[in-house]
Amino acid sequence: MSNNTVYLIDVTNRDGVQTSRILLPKLSKTMMNLYLDEMGIYQSEVGFPTLKHEVNYINANLDLARQGAIKRLHLEGWCRAVPGDVRLTFTNCPGLKHLNVSMSTSDIMLQGKFQGKKNWKDIIKTVSEAVKIAKELGAETVGVNAEDASRTGLDKLIEFALAGKEAGADRFRYCDTLGADDPITIYERIKALSFATKFPVEMHCHNDLGMGEAVSLTGARGAIEAGVDAYINTTVNGYGERAGNCDLVSTILALKYSHGIKDKLPLDRHIDLKKTWKIARYASYAFNLPIPINQPGVGANAFAHESGIHADGALKDRRNYELYDPEDVGRGEPDLLETGRIITTGAYGGIKGFRYVYSKLGIEFHNDNEARNILEIVQYANLHTQKPLTDDELRFIAKYPEIVRAVLTVNP
Repeated sequence: MSNNTVYLIDVTNRDGVQTSRILLPKLSKTMMNLYLDEMGIYQSEVGFPTLKHEVNYINANLDLARQGAIKRLHLEGWCRAVPGDVRLTFTNCPGLKHLNVSMSTSDIMLQGKFQGKKNWKDIIKTVSEAVKIAKELGAETVGVNAEDASRTGLDKLIEFALAGKEAGADRFRYCDTLGADDPITIYERIKALSFATKFPVEMHCHNDLGMGEAVSLTGARGAIEAGVDAYINTTVNGYGERAGNCDLVSTILALKYSHGIKDKLPLDRHIDLKKTWKIARYASYAFNLPIPINQPGVGANAFAHESGIHADGALKDRRNYELYDPEDVGRGEPDLLETGRIITTGAYGGIKGFRYVYSKLGIEFHNDNEARNILEIVQYANLHTQKPLTDDELRFIAKYPEIVRAVLTVNP
């Protein structure tokens, strides 16, 4: 067993939301951070601090961390590895402590994106400068991202990672941007890279060939075997560009239950798999995307048996046909569906119905004035999410009304 550890960095709030055709409201992004923190995830890539419409949300989430509502989760921003972007990041979000800076490294992208305006020396120089500036401006951890790493020569990746390390970075992110890698190749490359640099590696893999989790896990294994910590980038329900990213729940399940992995890749001990059912369902609701019926752990059929032989075997002993239990992923609780009269509260709700909904959550207001203050925020939140608020959202608004006001505020 290695002394090194596999940590999870969830990128739903950055890579998941930049998926074509889908949106995630800022309140939902905030709830995702709260749930990821509850789950024991190491870090959340919260978004783009250089984008004006992200600034209030990011600063409000940093406030939540300062107030202790987010306890362990690192809140990390993402920007291009360009000095101007790094400076803008800390102008907009001076309290940010974690940042990933990204630069394309493959010849294909250098020619295709920069059209001959940047050569390899320029890439190394600008990345080093970006890391130094981020550290000077208060970043406690910085990751250097090699975009399109899987189509970049190993010698160049080693040079890029070492340049980042020497400038003061804390991790190297290997981006399989097109999802083109395979498990064996990526294992060999990451192991060689980790031996050469002795620098922690972050796996960022896409699912274009249906191998997002496989390449992430074998890459992490290469890093662990080379004696460095490994970080795996995930998204909830695998949401992400094109065919998606490495799925959070599948990755944890593999680290805990795969015969060839569970004893070789020590998982961050803070991870609580029982929280996955809640976050998967919330993400599905917030993104307005159904969870695939065959999704590992959280799909409707993950524990369903129809074949006579399977059903018989599962009834005799669930281990015959189930690797893990519904309770392991937090599915032991029954779903309570209200029948009959239902009172909801939203953008056009009144004070009586509003106080009734909150009383059912165990929250009582001292008077109508106090209730009206929260009602006003709830109305804005409902307008913002464009769907009925969940119980957890309603509780969160009542507890942190001013932070929610900031999250909902966008200044064009």
